[in-house]
Amino acid sequence: MIFKRDDDEADAVEATAPAPEATNPKRKGAEMADNGEVTIVGAGARLDGNLVSAGSLRIDGQVKGQINADGDVSLSPQSQVEADIRAQNVSVAGRFKGNILVKGKAHLARGGRIDGNITSKTLVVEEGGIFHGQSNMDAGAGSGSPSTQAAQQSSGAAAKEGEEKKPDQVKV
Repeated sequence: MIFKRDDDEADAVEATAPAPEATNPKRKGAEMADNGEVTIVGAGARLDGNLVSAGSLRIDGQVKGQINADGDVSLSPQSQVEADIRAQNVSVAGRFKGNILVKGKAHLARGGRIDGNITSKTLVVEEGGIFHGQSNMDAGAGSGSPSTQAAQQSSGAAAKEGEEKKPDQVKV
């Protein structure tokens, strides 16, 4: 049996169907920025120089130079970046060489590699992530906890009194 739909019913069904853009899986990266602006450096792209973004960045390709973003910066597993990054938050799943300065969280994902220094309020290193460098939980990046600041001040006072300062050790 064949049914024929009236034109009025067809218009009603089309009006309730989601727009193709809303179901597009490539749009999930746009959720990174609060304002919806995400600049994507594609897997086949290579940039040398300064990269500046008013929103967030997702890097799938290669970048060499400076990266400044008002939002978040995300380096995908296939990315290769040799730069200094300044941003709100950074997530590294690929290879990164340089310095990271963020106001919030620096995240090193499984399989990611960072060769350089990190200054952030929070640092997350997943199992399987490789980090070679120094981490500074800077009060200027977002103020550390009062107990951490008090410990740093007391260890600094002890060093001034002539005692040998031992490096902090973190068991992971």
